[in-house]
Amino acid sequence: ALTLRHWVRALEAHHAEAVQATDESTYRVWRLFMSASAYQFVTGRYNVYQSLYAKVDRGNSGLPLTRAGWYEGL
Repeated sequence: ALTLRHWVRALEAHHAEAVQATDESTYRVWRLFMSASAYQFVTGRYNVYQSLYAKVDRGNSGLPLTRAGWYEGL
């Protein structure tokens, strides 16, 4: 939601340039789409899941099992 809100603010700040590049209708569609998407993330209707895939060598990827392991030794 934070990224989408940032994008909406940036789009609004550059309204004239956006309309010049497309038209008012397209500007409004994108503004509505991003605002509605941000709302859906805040209310929990949208989610993002990430998966990390790695080709294993004999059953061992060599990657730490948790994020904490990623940052050890920094």
